[in-house]
Amino acid sequence: MSGDLKIEIYADGANPEQMFAAYEHGLVKGFTTNPTLMRKAGVDDYAAFAKHIVTRFPTVPVSFSALSDDFVGMEREAREISTWGPGVFVKIPITNTQGEPSAPLIKTLTTAGVRVNVTAVATTEQVRQAAQNLNPDIPAIVSVFAGRIADTGRDPVPVMEESLEILRSLPLTKLLWASPRELLNVLQADRIGCHIITLTPDILCKLAWIGKDLTNLSLETVRMFHDDARAAGYVLSPKR
Repeated sequence: MSGDLKIEIYADGANPEQMFAAYEHGLVKGFTTNPTLMRKAGVDDYAAFAKHIVTRFPTVPVSFSALSDDFVGMEREAREISTWGPGVFVKIPITNTQGEPSAPLIKTLTTAGVRVNVTAVATTEQVRQAAQNLNPDIPAIVSVFAGRIADTGRDPVPVMEESLEILRSLPLTKLLWASPRELLNVLQADRIGCHIITLTPDILCKLAWIGKDLTNLSLETVRMFHDDARAAGYVLSPKR
């Protein structure tokens, strides 16, 4: 059933071999990563890591983050990153760490032809800010962190639906459902017509579960508990 999905799946991670394997499996159409994932994976040379990914798949969409917090430095880094390959998108946060909007920088970069991935977006107002400053003639991505929205107890689906409407006038801009928490999010995103969803390896491996028979799932669960209890040597001795 995963083959029926219309949404594009991007692998989210910082392990090159896992990323390559996911792409070669046929379901993954692009990659995303971020400094947090790279740090956890032990990446110590950011540019070398990024260029290794691009060299392997030069035309595949892949997003790398600008690292500076000031917009002058962010612009300089974005222009450099954009030269790394034809599939590269530069991640620009919707604000810097001081909460200052990056909208003017988004306009400057996209006017210059840089393909951006506007990231860390959490509100429809931020989607509007991005949309107003994107270049309609240049491909772009707007990453709304639906998973983090859900972490606050809010339903992200209405936010994503409204975001799609906001971006409808920008046919080269794709909405990305970021930080999904479970396989259900893939189906939710696909159902509303979201363009892209990023999946970590643990969710990617569950794509085969779509439509799985629930009776078989129940039996597998019973067997798992039974086998784990035996492997652990758990015994309840009868009372004497």
